[in-house]
Amino acid sequence: MPVKIPDNLPAIELLKQENIFVMSDLRAASQDIRPMKLLVLNLMPLKISTETDFIRLLSNNPLQVEMEFLRLSTHRPKNTPEEHLELFYKNFDDIKGNTYDGMIITGAPVEMMPFREVNYWPEVTKIFDWARKHVFSTLYICWAAQAALYHFHGIKKKPLDRKLFGVFKHTVGDKKDPLFRGFDDEFYIPHSRHTTILSADVAEHPEVSILSQSDEAGVAILSTRGGRELYLTGHSEYAPLTLHEEYMRDVEKGLEIDVPVNYYQQDNPELGPVVRWTGHANLLFNNWLNYYVYQETPYDLKEVPQLGDIKING
Repeated sequence: MPVKIPDNLPAIELLKQENIFVMSDLRAASQDIRPMKLLVLNLMPLKISTETDFIRLLSNNPLQVEMEFLRLSTHRPKNTPEEHLELFYKNFDDIKGNTYDGMIITGAPVEMMPFREVNYWPEVTKIFDWARKHVFSTLYICWAAQAALYHFHGIKKKPLDRKLFGVFKHTVGDKKDPLFRGFDDEFYIPHSRHTTILSADVAEHPEVSILSQSDEAGVAILSTRGGRELYLTGHSEYAPLTLHEEYMRDVEKGLEIDVPVNYYQQDNPELGPVVRWTGHANLLFNNWLNYYVYQETPYDLKEVPQLGDIKING
């Protein structure tokens, strides 16, 4: 089934060129089926690119997904036209009475700042708390993963000596976990960050489970509350050229930046990337939707606020 998104969203035409089918509000209204309701809090600076990345992944599954995009009222993005935000994004006051099957909260370009010094920290943590009562399963990505682990569990992020930048090999901790249904023993995830979460710090919190790690990238995927909250420290959603665009942007700014690890053919930017993560990225997001959301969420979403912790069936 396709993803249902607002009419005229720029991602529609971009994804049509990739032969990916998405559904407008008008066409979806003619189908007698309740789609999975998914909310995306998009904190990334290039919002249109991020929208396209997630729609690309979530459209590759047999479920119909209705996506809504959320913005912060206490932060004004510099890289996205205000007209786009007004047309396609909602404020928290618009959705705070709703319930959702799933939610994705993205990374943000503020990881070098202490959490409490981020100007929108009060608003974003209010949304974190709201999601626990109004969303069945929430997926936190990169900075949002670190922020939520700190907010809910007091786990602190640690600065890295150099930016973790590239595509890194990971292993599955528990092959019976439905999140990894269909995975190989090893898989790859892109990372682009200056901070990390230490496994030793996570071990002090038995309520937090590490599902996947990497020898080079460290803790990668974590879970709490039986799958009601999942944390992904990398960027499985990245398009093939995203790391290249980040690298060239830093080079043009004259910043000190290493060539992304395990990304370019022969480590040569002129030869282009070797894409080795998108297959498992599709599996990861589809398994989340299928096993952590669709097969567990109540048909009537009004029941979500009464739900406690759950155990996902393997």
